[in-house]
Amino acid sequence: MDAVCRFRAADGVELGYRRWRPRAERGMPLVLLHGAASNGTRWWHFVATTTLRHGHRLIRPDLRGHGLSLWRGPADMARWSDDLAELLDQERIPRAHIGGHCLGANLALHFAARHPGRCAGLVLIEPMVRSALVGTLARLRPLTPLLRLLVALLRGGNRLGLHRRHLRPLDLEALDRSVQGAIGSSAMLRRYGSPWHDLRTLPSAQYLANLLEVLRPLPLARVRSPGLAVLSRGRLMADPARTRAALAILPGIEFVELDARHWIPTEQPDAMRECIDAWVLAHDATQDSLAPE
Repeated sequence: MDAVCRFRAADGVELGYRRWRPRAERGMPLVLLHGAASNGTRWWHFVATTTLRHGHRLIRPDLRGHGLSLWRGPADMARWSDDLAELLDQERIPRAHIGGHCLGANLALHFAARHPGRCAGLVLIEPMVRSALVGTLARLRPLTPLLRLLVALLRGGNRLGLHRRHLRPLDLEALDRSVQGAIGSSAMLRRYGSPWHDLRTLPSAQYLANLLEVLRPLPLARVRSPGLAVLSRGRLMADPARTRAALAILPGIEFVELDARHWIPTEQPDAMRECIDAWVLAHDATQDSLAPE
């Protein structure tokens, strides 16, 4: 029912993903994209508890450069979007709901703009809108040229064979369980907000490239899919009011705010799951009502 799968992208790179497949599929498949310095295990709690598991295929890719999809070459929104389209082809899925957290939410928007016919709806968990960024990410915006230079230097070193031979595997279920009872504490921030922790599990060039991709402008004017945006009230990385204002251009967008600092799948897993379940089921019902008899 739940499997770890692999396929080869058009350029020959082997990419990994996790797939939950119910005994009988009754609804639109849901793809869940992880955030920066993460992987598909980010969605362990959602897949274990969602009511969607009884009728929806749930796909959780490890984006190129992460986890099972280890890759030290270039990986950006365009490449990830095309990888996702190829994954849908691999699974023989013509259209799906596309969801994501943080970087993954931004990728969902880029995918919807780049492959509009493949995206039935969007589930955006704490998307990162440039104009809404606060804290460290806001301070990084003027340093974008320097980040690009560092990524180019690191990629060049990788091509010469200069890279760490071993990266620590990242199991988000184990990490999430380790902070139960300490949600929102300084101990949690040290584990989830520390670049030193992230760099143990991710190639350095990919980590910096992820920051660049989070800072990339979103193609909001080209997105035509309806969506749900679940935002944090905590303002650790983004201001929810400014995020709402920017996303208001999206057709039929619905908003929910939860008491969290940024890591909604860890801080508010049950509330997030309830929001996603309700939205996907309602949207499936709408799609069914529009289908020709």
